[in-house]
Amino acid sequence: QVHVVELGGGLVEPGGSLRLSCIASGRNLFVGAMHWYRQPPGKQRERLATVARGGWTDVVDSVKGRFTVSRDVPKNTAYLEMNNLKLEDTALYYCKVEDYSGTYWGQGTQVTVSS
Repeated sequence: QVHVVELGGGLVEPGGSLRLSCIASGRNLFVGAMHWYRQPPGKQRERLATVARGGWTDVVDSVKGRFTVSRDVPKNTAYLEMNNLKLEDTALYYCKVEDYSGTYWGQGTQVTVSS
């Protein structure tokens, strides 16, 4: 089984920045793609970004230009750099990890944008 944990959420003012981390751990890991999702209160979960093992990235249009995804393959860690945060970015942010053994979700980390 793969354990996934997200770190870095918190309270930030509009226009501010946060960097989220997603760390996968376990035995016999072979992590493929890693993905970032978010779920605002009362809304459906949506995918934000994907970073493949080989470095290919994709960011959805709604946050493109403000959010950047990257990863450190040896550390089994992905990052989501969020800049110029807006009120509508308030959500629970999740990481999804693809591994040889299956697909795993973290518990989520709360990002609240408020003035």
